[in-house]
Amino acid sequence: MSKGNSGTERGTELLRFEEVRSAHPDGHRQLVVLQGASFTIDAGMFVGVYGARRSGKSTLLRLAAGIELPQRGTVWIDGRDTAAMSGLQRERLLRSEIGLVCVDDWHPKPRESVLDYVALALGSEGATLRQARRGARRALQRIGLAESIDEPASSLSLGERLRTMLARALVREPRLLLVDEPAAIPRISDREDLLVSLRRAAAEIGATLVVASEEMGPLHGADLVISVGGGEINTTVPRRGTVVPFPGGRSPGGHGGRAPESEVGLP
Repeated sequence: MSKGNSGTERGTELLRFEEVRSAHPDGHRQLVVLQGASFTIDAGMFVGVYGARRSGKSTLLRLAAGIELPQRGTVWIDGRDTAAMSGLQRERLLRSEIGLVCVDDWHPKPRESVLDYVALALGSEGATLRQARRGARRALQRIGLAESIDEPASSLSLGERLRTMLARALVREPRLLLVDEPAAIPRISDREDLLVSLRRAAAEIGATLVVASEEMGPLHGADLVISVGGGEINTTVPRRGTVVPFPGGRSPGGHGGRAPESEVGLP
């Protein structure tokens, strides 16, 4: 078997959700985002998470990153229960082994270059400036943005911002790369080019790739698709020809009705 950047054998379990429940306050009620979510992701996989806006995709990624903890159930990362970790341990895990990319997290400093924005991710881990910039150049090359390294990060287009954020996540060569809504890029050609670069870059560093999207296009070719809607999770395994109807939206090869929001009253 081939191995990823940290020595994990491809095909070995990396992430597991066991009966996970997550809910958020909504006035005098709780909005149930995930209810009884269970699935397994192996090292080296490309996994898609499909669902409408506010369906729970981002919550699923934040749980997978250890940023949020489940109200019930267990999230296992490489055999470790995230709820059993200290806050410091989860922060270290996010810095060293997990990359989470969300377009809403774009906050460059004034006049900060693209190169330095990416390099900062390594500088905070104790690398010298020269080492950090060398790693940043390599990550930007991998994601197809090497020609913009000296540009002010604040001047970039939406597509360039997303590439820069991906480079910042890739620079640490994470074992698990979580990407939220790459379909936000308006031009389809730019979006497709970015997705090709993303999958190639993840493969080069041996990262397990999880992409969440409101559209099926960015999830094309996934080893596993997890659909989220109405608090429920279904999965498909395209390589085996199995299709499970998606709750609350379109499924591959068909259309489904909209699932109602899952709400429960507060005690």
